[in-house]
Amino acid sequence: MPLVSVIIPYYKKKAFFEKTLRSAINQTLKDYEIIIIYNDEDDDEIKFIKKLTKNEKRIKLFIRREKLGAGLARNFGIEKSKGKYVAFLDADDVWKKNKLKLQLKFMKINKFDVSHTSYVAIKKKKIIIKSKPYQNYKELLKSCDIGLSTVIIKKKILNKYLSFSNLKTKEDFVLWLKLLKSGYKIGYLNKDLSEWNKVKNSLSSNSIQKIKDGYKVYNHYMNFNFFKSLYYLLILSLNSLKK
Repeated sequence: MPLVSVIIPYYKKKAFFEKTLRSAINQTLKDYEIIIIYNDEDDDEIKFIKKLTKNEKRIKLFIRREKLGAGLARNFGIEKSKGKYVAFLDADDVWKKNKLKLQLKFMKINKFDVSHTSYVAIKKKKIIIKSKPYQNYKELLKSCDIGLSTVIIKKKILNKYLSFSNLKTKEDFVLWLKLLKSGYKIGYLNKDLSEWNKVKNSLSSNSIQKIKDGYKVYNHYMNFNFFKSLYYLLILSLNSLKK
């Protein structure tokens, strides 16, 4: 059984994916498996991925033709995983080679079930995003800069409730809120061990979609009423503008 399962959902990321995959394969910690969930209909891209992975015995490729979305694709990957820990990597992000080793050491020393790190956001220039330890559910409701590709979680704590939502954006925000609400502590390692590519026109950069999904986080998943949902959505939006 591998120590870590790396979950990578794939949808139209050919331009970045080889670099992303190599950053996972070349980790200094070698006790891992990589699970790729191909969620697309393009046969040429399937051939491209199969060519990249054909000599890698630790990689498992699952092809899902129906559109799951990133959140449900990750949930599927978690179901298929065998690792003690689950690490998430988006198909256009990159890890530093010692990411898994340093972060798992940090988690074991401090006895965290969940952890995240700072990261580098890349668009026209590199910006280091310094997050913070989110130990308070109410604090996280107002501001969240947890980078998904920085997160590692003990698999045993994930279940149908503690899982990703099917939102187009902020599907991970729901999980972080539920973890804190359930009493788990989220450890923070202040080292930039991942790079996030801010791709133009991607869902993660779509402001209108993020506002719609932000409201759903509070109203549907946190069960807040209309006015309370709008209040927190406004604060979240204002805080995101400061970054």
